[in-house]
Amino acid sequence: MKKIIYSLSIMALTTGLMFTSCKKKKAFKEEDGQSSSDNRSVQSENDAATNDVNTEVGNNAFLHGRTVNGSSAVAIQKALGITATGYTIDTLGAYLGTIKINYNGTTVNNRTRTGSIRLSIQNYPTKKWKDAGCVLKVDYLAYKVTRASDGKSIELNGTQNITNETGGSWWELLIVKTQTSLGTSVKGTNLNVTFEDGKTAVYNINRKFTYTLPGGILTCTGEGIGSEGDLSGLENYGTTRDGDTFTSQVTTPIVWNWTCGWWAPVAGAVDIKVADKEFDLKVTFSVDQSGNSVSAGSNTCPYGFKVEWSHKKKTNKKIFGYV
Repeated sequence: MKKIIYSLSIMALTTGLMFTSCKKKKAFKEEDGQSSSDNRSVQSENDAATNDVNTEVGNNAFLHGRTVNGSSAVAIQKALGITATGYTIDTLGAYLGTIKINYNGTTVNNRTRTGSIRLSIQNYPTKKWKDAGCVLKVDYLAYKVTRASDGKSIELNGTQNITNETGGSWWELLIVKTQTSLGTSVKGTNLNVTFEDGKTAVYNINRKFTYTLPGGILTCTGEGIGSEGDLSGLENYGTTRDGDTFTSQVTTPIVWNWTCGWWAPVAGAVDIKVADKEFDLKVTFSVDQSGNSVSAGSNTCPYGFKVEWSHKKKTNKKIFGYV
């Protein structure tokens, strides 16, 4: 009887191991890199919103802390060569440290944006945006971005805080040129993301940005400053549109410049881990259509990013275009 029980136990264990192995093999074969594409889309559109925030908080004398508006209310847009923004600014609360960016559905750079973003200086008027340590509360109010090329969309709802780590702003960097670099951090928990298929995800974004002007081109370097469990250097963590928990760890700082756009990093890499998967999604930014690296110093903007995943001795990959 003991031998029979032992044999049955071995058979059950073997069957279980075979089932688990087949499940892992199936997950590997069916992986499509969607979570990495979603992560990139949300991060890049969040960067675009942060760009608008930096532009408008610097343009407004009340929020920035200047005594005058300067030669034009759109001085920073002119410095960046922006000819169409797709939004208007509600400045009624500016004297209290609050303005609102209202998006009007105009298509700019293949993006159609609707909804609003409300900006509020914390501890205003004691703190102004030009001051180091100033915290700007950013509320996403049904902020929706739709790509005109394929109709894919994301909608953001929730709150983030942007902290001016170094002091100064794009006004000092781009207009009066009294600073050579600027540093800010972006932190937000439970940012709700809704995709075009109606599925939702929850993102916790924690990033540090350093803005510089090499060769006269506005360039941003992004790093992950979040942590979850035993992982650090996270730019994001939360749950995917399929309800799986995930982390996105920056392994090489992500760089974008104004020439190629916030949506097209010219350098960087992240490691994405999704719950219950035995493999990581390793994302390399700045590649051509064949997956070959495009140098950040080249005169060509990259096509997109490459996602690779490995299980045992096999490796798969997929290449996504930025637009």
